[in-house]
Amino acid sequence: MKSFNYILASGSPRRKEILTRLGFTYEVRISDCAEDHGAMPPAAIVEELSRRKAQAVAQQCTLADAGSIVIAADTLVALEDQVLGKPADRAQSKEMIKMISGRAHQVYTGVTLIHIPSGKSVTFSDKTDVHVRALSEAEVDEYVNSGEGDDKAGAYAIQGEFGKFITAFEGSRDNVIGFPSEMFMSELNKFKEVLEDEQ
Repeated sequence: MKSFNYILASGSPRRKEILTRLGFTYEVRISDCAEDHGAMPPAAIVEELSRRKAQAVAQQCTLADAGSIVIAADTLVALEDQVLGKPADRAQSKEMIKMISGRAHQVYTGVTLIHIPSGKSVTFSDKTDVHVRALSEAEVDEYVNSGEGDDKAGAYAIQGEFGKFITAFEGSRDNVIGFPSEMFMSELNKFKEVLEDEQ
């Protein structure tokens, strides 16, 4: 199979960790694009935003990048299709944690791959159901005051202290961290086969 270079359109340390763990060597180019979205289902939102991020980086590529695949991703947390974004302050963090306490919520990640220079692309998304045990008022306060979830979608970080409150996952754990490694490998291999068949 032909070898490709990879460009990660994300500065997320979690996505970088997962790609590195999967054995990829890549260059990071952070995309600069609007992350606003209309009233769409969560899966459609993450797919659209990943597409925008990938396109923003692909447009900046030059002839020197020929043979590269741009990888972009976007993750959001939802509760019954209500999107839980990054909290504006700790009062909102507390609200969000109380909303997901004792319930299952969903984490969606959209991924877009774009080949340079052909412009061929594929976009897909994965969903994981995350079950959280019921938290006491004191546990909510202690977690929120720790600051761990200050800048995180859904007001928590799965790989941090919040992990002890999670009772089960239905789907990919990596998807909750921000990159669906299993689906990514499957889709990437199919994408590379299509690119090779057309060359």
